[in-house]
Amino acid sequence: MKQPEIAVSNQLPLTRFSEDEELFRESVASFAQTSIQPFVAEMDQEGKFRPDLIKSFFELDLMGIEIPESWGGAGATFFMSILAVEALSRVDASAGVIVDVQNTLVNNAILRWGTDDQKKRYLPRLASEWVGAYALSEASSASDAFSMTARAERQGDHFLVSGQKLWTTNAAEANLFLVFANADPEKGYKGITAFIVEADSPGFKLGKKEDKLGIRASSTCEVILEKCPVGVSNVLGEVGSGYRVAIETLNEGRIGIGAQMIGLTQGALECALGYTLEREAFGQPIAHFQGVQFPLAEMATQLEAARLLVYNAARLKEAGQTFVKEAAMAKYFSSQVAEKVTSGVIELYGGYGYTKEYPVEKYFRDAKIGSIYEGTSNMQLATIAKQILRK
Repeated sequence: MKQPEIAVSNQLPLTRFSEDEELFRESVASFAQTSIQPFVAEMDQEGKFRPDLIKSFFELDLMGIEIPESWGGAGATFFMSILAVEALSRVDASAGVIVDVQNTLVNNAILRWGTDDQKKRYLPRLASEWVGAYALSEASSASDAFSMTARAERQGDHFLVSGQKLWTTNAAEANLFLVFANADPEKGYKGITAFIVEADSPGFKLGKKEDKLGIRASSTCEVILEKCPVGVSNVLGEVGSGYRVAIETLNEGRIGIGAQMIGLTQGALECALGYTLEREAFGQPIAHFQGVQFPLAEMATQLEAARLLVYNAARLKEAGQTFVKEAAMAKYFSSQVAEKVTSGVIELYGGYGYTKEYPVEKYFRDAKIGSIYEGTSNMQLATIAKQILRK
């Protein structure tokens, strides 16, 4: 009996890359290993990211991955941004989040919602020298980011923006901020507006820098605006469209956080594999015992599942398809896996894993933020439930 012909798809499996993607991933991974790794412990202890490394990010086109070449960027893809964040986070999650916020939040928001004038003014600088930050959360709003108290009062051709923002990543290094404030409080969330604010604007200043548990080299600061004048030409999107700008940008950003989580999980797992093959007990490497092999196998399986979720969400976004549910699933699951795996790795190291002499305690500390920022795990579950019940 003649066998039916099977159509062969040209689509690559999710964990296989095109030649350009593979070369890009390898170059970022090599840079992270040779240029960032030697300073990870020092930056973590001091709570400050080295300016020369940020300069290298710009030189390597890592801060403008999707920005078109005509505006000085790399003209690459969203998926490449995800690969960069993953590769950097394998060595240092702080490095990963700096590149992540720049690309998946700030650059993407301006690329999608910016006017031609805004793109011309800001994208070349974001690709070559300016760090961007995203100022949304406030002290009283927590997960309800849109009950914000920041206000924007129209005064002719500009707005006076006043308010306090917390948890602003990259704030200490940033030259440009996307700030969200309500320009018409009577309309509730429909009055929220996004503004492009330069760091040297009058009435703009940074407040307290947080002393954090993890991703310590990544700055997280309070942002204070006191009647800060922002021109109408610097409204991102339309007045009152800030809610949509924020939500849709964060959906993309959550895929970036997923990439950060799988990157640091990969780094922790590699440490565990190396250690258990070297550490001996009862005359043989502890990796030869099933009591060690089974946890390693489970960790590797969970990591692979998380990676598939992240890559799938990224590919959907890049293909222009709906990805809200998949992005929430990717962030939720990858952050859960990161916590579980990094904790398990410490246990495999035993007492050594609890000391700063070995790198695994830092992976454990860095992992915790994944279930908190850009929407807590409960918020991701709420999004997933809404999406599946709608169908």
